[in-house]
Amino acid sequence: MTARKKPKVYLTRKLPDAVETRMRELFDAELNIDDSPRTREQLAEALKTAEVLVPTVTDRIDAGLIEAAGPQLKLIASFSNGVDHIDVDAAAKRGITVTNTPNVLTEDTADMTMVLIFAVLRRLIEGSKVLTDDPSSWAGWSPTWMLGRRIGGRRIGIVGMGRIGTAVARRAKAFGLSIHYHNRKRVNPATEEELEATYWDSLDQMLARVDIVSVNCPSTPATFHLLSARRLALMQPSSIIVNTARGDIIDEDALIQLLRDGKIAGAGLDVFTNEPLVNPKLLKLAHEGKAVLLPHMGSATMEGRIDMGDKVIINIRTYFDGHRPPNRVLPGRL
Repeated sequence: MTARKKPKVYLTRKLPDAVETRMRELFDAELNIDDSPRTREQLAEALKTAEVLVPTVTDRIDAGLIEAAGPQLKLIASFSNGVDHIDVDAAAKRGITVTNTPNVLTEDTADMTMVLIFAVLRRLIEGSKVLTDDPSSWAGWSPTWMLGRRIGGRRIGIVGMGRIGTAVARRAKAFGLSIHYHNRKRVNPATEEELEATYWDSLDQMLARVDIVSVNCPSTPATFHLLSARRLALMQPSSIIVNTARGDIIDEDALIQLLRDGKIAGAGLDVFTNEPLVNPKLLKLAHEGKAVLLPHMGSATMEGRIDMGDKVIINIRTYFDGHRPPNRVLPGRL
C-alpha cells in the first residue's frame, strides 16, 4: 500500500521543540528556525505552495493574502486563541478552513492578570528597580517608604466574563476582592452564586463604582475602543486598569492622558495597540511608576505553548482525515 502523502505545512514562527518534532514526524513541515517574523512577501510566497498555514497573532493574514494564495491552501491552523489577525470571511469565501487553539491559555492568562493587579497596587516593579538599578539608594526598611495599596476588600470589575474572566474572578475572590462584571449576557446563576458576583448591564455604571478594572473580552469590531475616552473618564481617581486581552480594546491615547493627569491611579498592561511597538509616552509613565508594562507574556508558559501546539496538530490531522476539525472558526462567530 502506498503511504499517503504528508500535507505541506508552513510555520510562521518557532514553536516549542516538542511541537516542531511532532509536526515533522506527521507532516511535511517547514519550520522557522531563527524565529524571525515573516514579511508579507514571505507569507505570500509560502501560500503559493503550502496546504496548511500555521500563523500566530503576530501575522496579519488579510483578504489580500488569502485571495492570492494558491488553490492548494486548505487550512489556516492558527497557533492562537484569538483569530482577529485572520480575515475569516475571506478564507470562507475561498473554501479555506480556519481553526484556533481555545481553552488552553485560560489559567495562564488569569494568573498574569492577578500578577499585574498585585504589581500595580503593591508597586512591585518600582521596588525591584531600587535594588537592581541603584541598590545604594536603599537605606533599609522604613514605615512610610514604598507604600502600596491593600488588595483585599476592593471591588474588581471584569469586562468580559468568559472563560478567562471567570478564572480571574475565582482568583480575585480568593484574595478577598468583591466581584463585579459586565458581559453581553449574565453568566449562569450557579457561577454568579459561587463568585457572589454582581452583574452590571451598564458598563458605564460599573466603571464608576469599582476599584480595579480587568479587561478580559475578545478583540472584535464591537469591542474596538470599548474602553473609550468617555468611559475611562468614568473611573475613580483611585482606581486602576489591567489589560491582558488585546490592546485595541482600550483607547490608549486617552488612557495615557488620564494617567498623566492623575485621574486614574495606575495601569497594568500586557498588550498594546501597535504591538510590538509601545507608545513612548507609556514607557515614560512606566519609568514614573504610573504603569506596569509587560511584553505580551500573559500566556507564556511552556505547558501552555505545548498544549496549543497539540491542538494545532489535532486540527490538521482531523482535517486531512476527512473530518471537521474540533476547533473550526466560522465567520461571524468571533
